[in-house]
Amino acid sequence: MNGFAALFLAFALGALAWRCFLAWRQARHVAAHRDRVPPEFAELIPPEAHRKAADYTLDKLRFGVVEAVVMDGVVLLLLTLGGGLAMIDSIAAGFFGEGAARGLATVFGVLAVTALNALPFDLWRTFVIEERHGFNKTTPGVFFIDLLKGAVLSAALGVPLLLAVFWFVAAAGSWWWLYTWAAWIAFTLVLAVVYPRWIAPLFNRFTPLEAGEVRSRIEALLARSGFRAEGLFVMDGSRRSSHGNAYFTGFGKTKRIVFFDTLLERLTPSEIEAVLAHELGHFARGHIPRLLVVRFVLAFAVLALMGWLLHEPAFAAALGLPQRPHIGAALAGFALVIPAFLFPFQPLSSLFARRQEFEADAFAAEHASANDLVAALTKLYRDNASTLTPDPLHSLVYDSHPPAAIRIANLKGVVP
Repeated sequence: MNGFAALFLAFALGALAWRCFLAWRQARHVAAHRDRVPPEFAELIPPEAHRKAADYTLDKLRFGVVEAVVMDGVVLLLLTLGGGLAMIDSIAAGFFGEGAARGLATVFGVLAVTALNALPFDLWRTFVIEERHGFNKTTPGVFFIDLLKGAVLSAALGVPLLLAVFWFVAAAGSWWWLYTWAAWIAFTLVLAVVYPRWIAPLFNRFTPLEAGEVRSRIEALLARSGFRAEGLFVMDGSRRSSHGNAYFTGFGKTKRIVFFDTLLERLTPSEIEAVLAHELGHFARGHIPRLLVVRFVLAFAVLALMGWLLHEPAFAAALGLPQRPHIGAALAGFALVIPAFLFPFQPLSSLFARRQEFEADAFAAEHASANDLVAALTKLYRDNASTLTPDPLHSLVYDSHPPAAIRIANLKGVVP
């Protein structure tokens, strides 16, 4: 085992152990508070709803640990240090030689192995855990059709992008990664325009929001906020789940505002307005462009690192690949190992996300009603079975949204 292999093994096992430790802390904390609703929610959330949220959280935690051990432990190590990637690349070479087809076969071979191992977990999550707690509305037919659509879409989008990367490697030499970075930026921006119009409708039905009090309130809010949208749409989220949400998607003139039908059924018009005001807050405070810039900078750093590793014999040797691996195998190997080295940055990512949530809440309080947002969030916590008593350390590391009690207290502080 060379130095890179030892370093990767240490980070992979360290990340897995850290995740399991945090899950244990979260489970212990949630279980300890299962039978007592926090005082600030006692009048709004019944004890049985609080217990349901605790049980749902505990089920997901236990399942998540098993999934992590299998996928981020056993499968990952077998594909990397265990020689799985090298075997897939060797089989691809036997069929396709040294051309681009070999690279495509290797990348999609790794994706297929990963997806097949993940499939039992996806099935259990949907048809056991979500079903047990009353959230699943997905039928087996819809599940497998979605799976097929996702596979076809991945191929349709992934093949041209991979072929471009292979061409950059052949044509641009050691600077291939810089051209790949530029192509990735263009791909991301084009996808942001294409997704709401042509991709999202492949999976869900979107219908215009009907005229009425909700639409009138939303249009007035958009006018006050200076937000232009291509349209207001209702998505048939209830076809798959009883969870509710609202979001805006798209880029430039293609921005669309989307409400889950489940959300519209549960909230009052003023509460829906407040929820959307929060989402618009992300736009108004520049969170979306900021997030894109951060992603582009991170992609630059990651691709530059890969450009260096591609010529490092220790990287290829650790994965059982030839000293000069085919770019397809190198890409797949890098995609497998890099997440293990990124887990120390998770708390920082979560911290920035929570700050943005506070800023969006403040915008909602200014342009709609803090009281209505508090009422809406409380209903969403209850109906989505979100725990009100997370472990502080687990929340610090993973939660992209502030804990319920802190978020509600902050909003009540800005109630006029």
